[in-house]
Amino acid sequence: MLNRNDELKELALKEMEAHRETVAGDHHRSHFHLMPPVGLLNDPNGFIQWNGVYHVFFQWMPFKTDHGAKFWGHYTSTDLVYWELAPTALTPGDWYDKNGCYSGSAISHEDKMLLFYTGNVKDEEGNRETYQCLAESTDGFHFDKKGVVLNLPEGYTAHFRDPKVWQHLDKWYMVIGTQNLDEEGRVVLFESKDLKNWELKGDVTASGHQELGSFGYMWECPDLFELDGTDVLLFSPQGIEAEGDLYQNVYQTGYLTGKLDYEDGKLSHGSFNELDRGFEFYAPQTTLDENGRRLLIGWMGVPEQGEEHHPTREHKWIHMLTIPRELNYVNGKLIQRPVPELEVLRHQKVEKTANLSNEQIEWADMNGTVYELLLQLRKVDGSFSIHFRNYSSMVFDSKEQKLTFKRESFIDGKEESRSCSIAEVNELRFYVDASSIEVFVNGGEEVFTSRIFPNKGDDSLVFNAVGEVEFKATRWKLN
Repeated sequence: MLNRNDELKELALKEMEAHRETVAGDHHRSHFHLMPPVGLLNDPNGFIQWNGVYHVFFQWMPFKTDHGAKFWGHYTSTDLVYWELAPTALTPGDWYDKNGCYSGSAISHEDKMLLFYTGNVKDEEGNRETYQCLAESTDGFHFDKKGVVLNLPEGYTAHFRDPKVWQHLDKWYMVIGTQNLDEEGRVVLFESKDLKNWELKGDVTASGHQELGSFGYMWECPDLFELDGTDVLLFSPQGIEAEGDLYQNVYQTGYLTGKLDYEDGKLSHGSFNELDRGFEFYAPQTTLDENGRRLLIGWMGVPEQGEEHHPTREHKWIHMLTIPRELNYVNGKLIQRPVPELEVLRHQKVEKTANLSNEQIEWADMNGTVYELLLQLRKVDGSFSIHFRNYSSMVFDSKEQKLTFKRESFIDGKEESRSCSIAEVNELRFYVDASSIEVFVNGGEEVFTSRIFPNKGDDSLVFNAVGEVEFKATRWKLN
């Protein structure tokens, strides 16, 4: 007789089989991004390279395209390019996670892969309980739940989740996103010698601390790591008001940099910086791979931001993950670059050069739906725009020193935009998939990540100049 966890895995497998053709028949389905086999995908979890294999787990609701009692889906890869769907890793089948195996992280310890995650529980009145839980695997595919390792400490609400675990010297550390009893966002730090008994060190930092000011009612998905000599805290705050071009999405993602004092558990830091300027980016997670690279994958979505209007829901799926990115810290800024492994996808290279003066141009052999486009700008005197598939565009205005991504809203069809101030643009790299676009500006100095939903058959790529513009365009189709 199957236990509840095995029963849920069987039900998820049947759901995948039942809707396989429906998902595959969607012209918006991904060609080179990770997406759910069926249902809803959100936060990446447990990103790790273990015994030479990359593992990305993900929050997954297999039975509908709404949020619910989450599973952990699982993909593996040997090269960050070609991924295989692995058996479901975690299911909400125990008393401590019956309303969802929420986000968490993975580590390697004593020849095992260990998953730390938040068990979500709600009683009949909807009151929330939260537990930090552990699961172990000896092969990286089959996981044995070990139960609760950390209960909710005093001083915080039950919105206490998303453990990220790492080792520093001879001890283990865990950060968790939460809010205090006054509903102010913060990240807390725990310390352990054995990964089972955890001591609370206190708040790493919080709303109202240092240069932050009042900064939201809840912080999710923290990730704390050292990069190029600086400690970086990634997190996703909720409850930030829009301010000019900043904080335009319903919820944000960004980072603080400084120095973590492991003795008192405090991070000395400066101001908050948004990590991505696009419409859909949230809950990223990083890992340090065997080559010493700090890699990042994010969720190409935002909670409660028009999710009910995504057209892919008609085909029984919603949301994707970003491509893997390599991080560096340069001149006080996080730089994100696509991992070079993705270059293996390139074929059918086309190169063009142009000197436009108040004109537009479209080369038929550069049109397409799935490609990488590198634009090297040699001169921009005025403004320059690139229009993708009659649906979205990227515009740089050299006089205003502003870069703007525009698209047709999938909610009401009106034009909407996201912008950042930038003195000059000399390079734009676009990764265009059937229903997404990721834009890397000046070698990863800024990034725009967004979903796009053009009509089937719309594959135009149009360049337009108001003033004088010189550029070289290189396009590769992607397998």
